Amino acid sequence: MEMVLLLRCTIVLLLSSLAWLHEAHGSGPGCAATQHGSDITVMHPYGPCSPFPQAESLSWEQALFQMNAEDDARLLYLGNLQAVPGPKGRKRTFVPIASGRQTLQTTAYIVRVSVGTPPQALLMAMDISNDAAWIPCSGCLGCSSTVFTSATSTSYKTLPCQAPQCKQVPNPSCLGSTCSFNMTYGTSSFSANLSQDTMTLAGDSVPFYTFGCLNAVAGGSLPPQGLLGLGRGPTSLLSQTQDIYHSTFSYCLPSFKSLNFSGTLRLGTAGQPIRIKTTPLLRNPRRPSLYYVNLIGISVGRRLVGIPPNALAFNPVTGAGTIIDSGTAVTRLVEPAYVAVRDAFRRRVKGTVTSLGGFDTCYNGPIMAPTMTFHFAGMNVTLPVDNLLIHSTAGSITCLAMAAAPANVNSVLNVIANMQQQNHRVLFDVPNSRVGVSRELCT
Repeated sequence: MEMVLLLRCTIVLLLSSLAWLHEAHGSGPGCAATQHGSDITVMHPYGPCSPFPQAESLSWEQALFQMNAEDDARLLYLGNLQAVPGPKGRKRTFVPIASGRQTLQTTAYIVRVSVGTPPQALLMAMDISNDAAWIPCSGCLGCSSTVFTSATSTSYKTLPCQAPQCKQVPNPSCLGSTCSFNMTYGTSSFSANLSQDTMTLAGDSVPFYTFGCLNAVAGGSLPPQGLLGLGRGPTSLLSQTQDIYHSTFSYCLPSFKSLNFSGTLRLGTAGQPIRIKTTPLLRNPRRPSLYYVNLIGISVGRRLVGIPPNALAFNPVTGAGTIIDSGTAVTRLVEPAYVAVRDAFRRRVKGTVTSLGGFDTCYNGPIMAPTMTFHFAGMNVTLPVDNLLIHSTAGSITCLAMAAAPANVNSVLNVIANMQQQNHRVLFDVPNSRVGVSRELCT
């Protein structure tokens, strides 16, 4: 029964999306993507025009029950990140984004990117907690059927072991004269040749972009058409385009149930919101690629929750603190913080508490839920109920869409996840060390 209810909870978010996608991206003329200026339409990967073969083989049941397990793996991945040693004009670009959680077996959002000369289009996962970009290349063992054919790109080249970029990637090694590296991501691992080619984002071409050309993959959690890293490290998009975008970007994530998928990734300083509340962006030397912020409290309704101070404290020695992440589905708090918030929520909601599919605070029927406010240093963000609750098809069950971080030695991170960020413009201004959040409907 629990399995059936969980299935119904998410099907309602998806069926209407599929109808729109069939019209906008079906196998007929409507499949062609529409472009407006620097905005590029991104298709939902579970639609009839999805290029991913996994969309046909992955059942709803598998996708839904894997969601929570992958969030656990995501938290473990973030908790195990370590520093990678490396050396230390105004423009804007809009790249529409859509949810990739249903087909890619990942909670990441995806963006349309072109690589090579002539350009080859790929739908890459957007990950602000990862640095290096990587894409599946022809001849890759274990990669998806859609790959980048490097042999047909006149601007493609591999980098030698002597290249300075070879010292900036994790676990570098030499295969002949070519620099290669290997790493784990989620529950998967891969090896890649360090390469360069032209990358096109909306109307902007970035020559000599450094990325990993995948040659072998083990495990099934890698985004099938690659990953675009927007972290803070030397190999990330921000670092490689510093002279173009000035290490500044923002995004608005559309809801999982959006019909239009009109969210955008906005690169550069121009066009960013001027009136926006901000909080200091912190740097944690233990995990320097992550976007840390100072979460100082959480209110349920108008009452501040009694959270133990050390559960939210920023600690550069242990890597503890709070990060904003684009690849985790629902917000995870370390257990003492989550239990305090969950119990405060339960006290405000009438009804018998039950559990469903990894969510431990569920109710039969619709509920009158309180708002929740995240208090950051210098900024408060109040979340509407759409960012807090998961509903079943007929309203027969409602769950609080938050959970505790997995219990392990690295469970010191609080993660503000993408469901809680939906329909907000989130600004990352690295030169001025600030993060901003403002309400924006991008559904």
